[in-house]
Amino acid sequence: MMRSPRWTSVVVRTPDGAIAAFTEGRVSPLVRYRWLRLPVLRGVIALYEALAIGVRALLRSAGVAAGANQPLTPRQVGVMVAGGLVLAVGLFFVLPAVLIRLVDRYIGDIYTLNLAEGALRVAVLVSYLAVIGRVPDMARVFAYHGAEHKAVNAYEAGASLGVGPVRTFSRYHLRCGTSFVLVVMIVAIIVFSFLGRPPLPLRIVSRVAVIPFVAGISYEIIRAGGRHRWLRPLMLPGLWLQRLTTREPDDRQVEVAVRALREVVEREPVESSRSQAIAL
Repeated sequence: MMRSPRWTSVVVRTPDGAIAAFTEGRVSPLVRYRWLRLPVLRGVIALYEALAIGVRALLRSAGVAAGANQPLTPRQVGVMVAGGLVLAVGLFFVLPAVLIRLVDRYIGDIYTLNLAEGALRVAVLVSYLAVIGRVPDMARVFAYHGAEHKAVNAYEAGASLGVGPVRTFSRYHLRCGTSFVLVVMIVAIIVFSFLGRPPLPLRIVSRVAVIPFVAGISYEIIRAGGRHRWLRPLMLPGLWLQRLTTREPDDRQVEVAVRALREVVEREPVESSRSQAIAL
Protein backbone atom coordinates (compact mmCIF):
# COMPACT_ATOMS: atom_id res chain seq x y z
CA MET A 1 0.00 0.00 0.00
CA MET A 2 1.35 3.43 -0.94
CA ARG A 3 1.89 5.79 1.96
CA SER A 4 2.13 9.55 1.70
CA PRO A 5 5.54 10.99 2.59
CA ARG A 6 6.11 13.63 5.23
CA TRP A 7 7.81 16.69 3.80
CA THR A 8 10.64 18.68 5.31
CA SER A 9 12.18 21.85 3.95
CA VAL A 10 15.44 23.64 4.61
CA VAL A 11 15.45 27.25 3.45
CA VAL A 12 18.67 29.24 3.58
CA ARG A 13 19.58 32.80 2.68
CA THR A 14 22.67 32.56 0.52
CA PRO A 15 25.68 34.90 0.84
CA ASP A 16 24.38 36.98 -2.10
CA GLY A 17 21.02 37.53 -0.35
CA ALA A 18 18.95 35.09 -2.41
CA ILE A 19 16.81 32.33 -0.88
CA ALA A 20 17.62 28.67 -1.55
CA ALA A 21 15.07 25.99 -0.68
CA PHE A 22 15.73 22.25 -0.36
CA THR A 23 12.59 20.17 0.14
CA GLU A 24 12.33 16.40 0.40
CA GLY A 25 9.74 13.82 1.35
CA ARG A 26 10.17 10.58 3.26
CA VAL A 27 7.82 8.00 4.76
CA SER A 28 8.18 7.99 8.52
CA PRO A 29 8.61 4.70 10.42
CA LEU A 30 5.59 5.86 12.42
CA VAL A 31 3.56 5.52 9.23
CA ARG A 32 5.08 2.23 8.10
CA TYR A 33 4.83 0.42 11.44
CA ARG A 34 1.71 0.83 13.55
CA TRP A 35 3.31 -0.63 16.69
CA LEU A 36 5.76 2.26 16.79
CA ARG A 37 2.80 4.58 17.38
CA LEU A 38 2.27 3.30 20.91
CA PRO A 39 2.24 6.14 23.49
CA VAL A 40 5.69 7.07 24.83
CA LEU A 41 7.43 4.91 22.20
CA ARG A 42 6.18 7.19 19.43
CA GLY A 43 7.75 10.11 21.22
CA VAL A 44 11.17 8.44 21.20
CA ILE A 45 10.84 7.67 17.48
CA ALA A 46 9.65 11.20 16.70
CA LEU A 47 12.61 12.68 18.54
CA TYR A 48 15.02 10.38 16.69
CA GLU A 49 13.50 11.51 13.39
CA ALA A 50 13.78 15.15 14.43
CA LEU A 51 17.46 14.63 15.21
CA ALA A 52 18.08 12.93 11.86
CA ILE A 53 16.28 15.69 10.00
CA GLY A 54 18.21 18.27 11.99
CA VAL A 55 21.54 16.70 11.01
CA ARG A 56 20.65 16.80 7.32
CA ALA A 57 19.34 20.36 7.64
CA LEU A 58 22.50 21.49 9.40
CA LEU A 59 24.66 19.91 6.72
CA ARG A 60 22.69 21.53 3.92
CA SER A 61 22.33 25.01 5.43
CA ALA A 62 25.92 25.20 6.66
CA GLY A 63 27.20 24.18 3.25
CA VAL A 64 25.15 26.86 1.49
CA ALA A 65 26.00 29.58 4.00
CA ALA A 66 29.72 28.75 3.91
CA GLY A 67 29.84 28.76 0.12
CA ALA A 68 31.03 26.10 -2.30
CA ASN A 69 34.63 26.40 -1.16
CA GLN A 70 34.02 25.34 2.44
CA PRO A 71 31.28 22.69 2.60
CA LEU A 72 30.89 20.65 5.76
CA THR A 73 31.22 16.90 5.35
CA PRO A 74 28.70 14.45 6.89
CA ARG A 75 31.44 13.30 9.25
CA GLN A 76 32.04 16.86 10.47
CA VAL A 77 28.34 17.37 11.08
CA GLY A 78 28.11 13.99 12.83
CA VAL A 79 30.93 14.97 15.15
CA MET A 80 29.23 18.30 15.90
CA VAL A 81 25.89 16.65 16.70
CA ALA A 82 27.49 13.90 18.81
CA GLY A 83 29.47 16.53 20.69
CA GLY A 84 26.30 18.51 21.26
CA LEU A 85 24.49 15.49 22.67
CA VAL A 86 27.39 14.68 24.98
CA LEU A 87 27.50 18.29 26.15
CA ALA A 88 23.73 18.38 26.77
CA VAL A 89 23.65 15.13 28.74
CA GLY A 90 26.76 16.07 30.68
CA LEU A 91 25.66 19.61 31.46
CA PHE A 92 21.99 19.04 32.25
CA PHE A 93 22.00 15.53 33.75
CA VAL A 94 25.47 14.41 34.85
CA LEU A 95 26.64 17.72 36.34
CA PRO A 96 23.54 18.22 38.56
CA ALA A 97 23.80 14.59 39.75
CA VAL A 98 27.45 15.13 40.70
CA LEU A 99 26.81 18.46 42.44
CA ILE A 100 23.80 17.25 44.41
CA ARG A 101 25.87 14.30 45.60
CA LEU A 102 27.91 16.78 47.64
CA VAL A 103 24.89 17.49 49.86
CA ASP A 104 23.35 14.01 49.71
CA ARG A 105 24.15 13.28 53.36
CA TYR A 106 22.26 16.37 54.51
CA ILE A 107 18.99 15.49 52.72
CA GLY A 108 17.19 12.54 54.22
CA ASP A 109 14.16 12.32 51.92
CA ILE A 110 14.63 10.92 48.40
CA TYR A 111 11.88 13.14 46.99
CA THR A 112 13.42 16.29 48.45
CA LEU A 113 16.78 15.21 47.06
CA ASN A 114 15.40 14.74 43.54
CA LEU A 115 13.48 17.99 43.76
CA ALA A 116 16.70 19.80 44.66
CA GLU A 117 18.54 18.08 41.80
CA GLY A 118 15.73 19.01 39.42
CA ALA A 119 15.80 22.64 40.54
CA LEU A 120 19.56 22.69 39.97
CA ARG A 121 19.05 21.15 36.52
CA VAL A 122 16.55 23.85 35.54
CA ALA A 123 18.85 26.56 36.92
CA VAL A 124 21.71 25.26 34.76
CA LEU A 125 19.42 25.24 31.70
CA VAL A 126 18.15 28.80 32.24
CA SER A 127 21.68 30.09 32.91
CA TYR A 128 23.02 28.39 29.80
CA LEU A 129 20.29 29.84 27.58
CA ALA A 130 20.72 33.30 29.07
CA VAL A 131 24.48 33.25 28.41
CA ILE A 132 24.45 31.91 24.84
CA GLY A 133 21.62 34.29 23.96
CA ARG A 134 24.08 37.15 24.37
CA VAL A 135 26.30 35.80 21.58
CA PRO A 136 25.41 37.77 18.40
CA ASP A 137 25.33 34.70 16.13
CA MET A 138 23.06 32.82 18.54
CA ALA A 139 20.80 35.85 18.91
CA ARG A 140 20.35 35.74 15.13
CA VAL A 141 19.51 32.02 15.30
CA PHE A 142 16.95 32.77 18.02
CA ALA A 143 15.41 35.42 15.76
CA TYR A 144 14.93 32.80 13.04
CA HIS A 145 13.41 30.60 15.74
CA GLY A 146 10.91 33.35 16.50
CA ALA A 147 10.16 33.69 12.79
CA GLU A 148 9.38 29.97 12.56
CA HIS A 149 6.90 30.26 15.42
CA LYS A 150 5.20 33.26 13.84
CA ALA A 151 4.80 31.42 10.54
CA VAL A 152 3.37 28.29 12.19
CA ASN A 153 1.02 30.33 14.39
CA ALA A 154 -0.25 32.20 11.33
CA TYR A 155 -0.79 28.97 9.42
CA GLU A 156 -2.64 27.29 12.27
CA ALA A 157 -4.86 30.37 12.59
CA GLY A 158 -5.71 30.21 8.87
CA ALA A 159 -4.09 33.59 8.17
CA SER A 160 -2.41 34.63 4.95
CA LEU A 161 1.21 33.47 4.71
CA GLY A 162 2.62 36.83 3.77
CA VAL A 163 5.42 38.61 5.60
CA GLY A 164 3.14 41.39 6.86
CA PRO A 165 0.36 39.19 8.31
CA VAL A 166 2.83 36.68 9.78
CA ARG A 167 4.76 39.39 11.64
CA THR A 168 1.65 40.19 13.73
CA PHE A 169 1.60 36.72 15.33
CA SER A 170 3.31 35.62 18.52
CA ARG A 171 6.88 34.40 18.49
CA TYR A 172 5.93 31.78 21.13
CA HIS A 173 4.45 28.35 20.42
CA LEU A 174 3.12 25.61 22.70
CA ARG A 175 4.87 22.76 20.89
CA CYS A 176 8.28 24.40 20.77
CA GLY A 177 11.39 22.37 21.50
CA THR A 178 12.19 24.78 24.32
CA SER A 179 8.96 23.84 26.08
CA PHE A 180 9.76 20.20 25.47
CA VAL A 181 13.18 20.51 27.14
CA LEU A 182 11.63 22.13 30.21
CA VAL A 183 8.98 19.40 30.43
CA VAL A 184 11.79 16.82 30.24
CA MET A 185 13.46 18.49 33.22
CA ILE A 186 10.25 18.34 35.26
CA VAL A 187 9.30 14.78 34.29
CA ALA A 188 12.85 13.67 35.14
CA ILE A 189 12.31 14.76 38.75
CA ILE A 190 9.40 12.33 39.06
CA VAL A 191 11.01 9.43 37.19
CA PHE A 192 14.36 9.75 38.96
CA SER A 193 12.57 9.52 42.31
CA PHE A 194 11.89 5.84 41.56
CA LEU A 195 15.59 5.10 41.04
CA GLY A 196 16.52 5.37 44.71
CA ARG A 197 19.87 6.66 45.99
CA PRO A 198 22.52 4.47 44.35
CA PRO A 199 26.26 5.29 44.42
CA LEU A 200 27.30 8.15 42.16
CA PRO A 201 28.52 6.05 39.16
CA LEU A 202 25.31 4.01 39.13
CA ARG A 203 23.26 7.16 39.67
CA ILE A 204 24.77 8.74 36.55
CA VAL A 205 24.33 5.59 34.46
CA SER A 206 20.71 5.12 35.56
CA ARG A 207 19.81 8.73 34.75
CA VAL A 208 21.34 8.58 31.29
CA ALA A 209 19.68 5.21 30.61
CA VAL A 210 16.13 6.43 31.31
CA ILE A 211 16.43 9.67 29.30
CA PRO A 212 14.60 8.11 26.28
CA PHE A 213 11.73 7.05 28.57
CA VAL A 214 11.59 10.54 30.11
CA ALA A 215 11.63 12.08 26.63
CA GLY A 216 8.78 9.82 25.49
CA ILE A 217 6.58 10.83 28.41
CA SER A 218 7.42 14.49 27.85
CA TYR A 219 6.43 14.18 24.19
CA GLU A 220 2.99 12.90 25.23
CA ILE A 221 2.55 15.85 27.61
CA ILE A 222 3.47 18.38 24.91
CA ARG A 223 1.17 16.62 22.45
CA ALA A 224 -1.73 16.66 24.89
CA GLY A 225 -1.07 20.30 25.78
CA GLY A 226 -1.43 21.26 22.13
CA ARG A 227 -4.76 19.44 21.80
CA HIS A 228 -6.52 20.11 25.09
CA ARG A 229 -7.03 23.68 26.26
CA TRP A 230 -7.45 22.70 29.91
CA LEU A 231 -3.81 21.53 29.92
CA ARG A 232 -2.41 24.71 28.42
CA PRO A 233 -1.87 26.53 31.74
CA LEU A 234 0.65 23.78 32.52
CA MET A 235 2.56 24.81 29.39
CA LEU A 236 3.05 28.40 30.56
CA PRO A 237 6.54 27.83 32.05
CA GLY A 238 7.69 26.59 28.64
CA LEU A 239 6.30 29.69 26.97
CA TRP A 240 8.09 31.87 29.51
CA LEU A 241 11.35 30.06 28.79
CA GLN A 242 10.92 30.85 25.10
CA ARG A 243 11.67 34.47 25.97
CA LEU A 244 15.29 33.28 26.11
CA THR A 245 15.27 31.13 22.94
CA THR A 246 13.38 33.44 20.57
CA ARG A 247 13.84 37.01 19.40
CA GLU A 248 11.64 39.31 17.34
CA PRO A 249 12.68 38.62 13.72
CA ASP A 250 13.09 41.15 10.92
CA ASP A 251 11.22 40.92 7.61
CA ARG A 252 14.01 39.01 5.87
CA GLN A 253 13.97 36.33 8.58
CA VAL A 254 10.18 36.07 8.45
CA GLU A 255 10.43 35.72 4.67
CA VAL A 256 12.71 32.69 5.06
CA ALA A 257 10.39 31.06 7.63
CA VAL A 258 7.33 31.63 5.43
CA ARG A 259 9.08 30.15 2.41
CA ALA A 260 10.02 27.02 4.38
CA LEU A 261 6.45 26.55 5.58
CA ARG A 262 5.02 27.10 2.09
CA GLU A 263 7.37 24.48 0.67
CA VAL A 264 5.80 21.89 3.00
CA VAL A 265 2.18 23.08 2.92
CA GLU A 266 2.02 23.07 -0.86
CA ARG A 267 3.02 19.40 -0.95
CA GLU A 268 0.82 17.98 1.82
CA PRO A 269 -2.98 17.57 1.83
CA VAL A 270 -4.60 20.49 3.64
CA GLU A 271 -6.79 18.27 5.80
CA SER A 272 -3.79 16.33 7.13
CA SER A 273 -1.19 19.08 7.41
CA ARG A 274 -3.40 21.36 9.48
CA SER A 275 -4.23 18.59 11.92
CA GLN A 276 -0.68 17.39 12.51
CA ALA A 277 1.45 18.76 15.30
CA ILE A 278 4.40 20.72 13.92
CA ALA A 279 7.55 20.05 15.89
CA LEU A 280 9.93 22.97 16.14
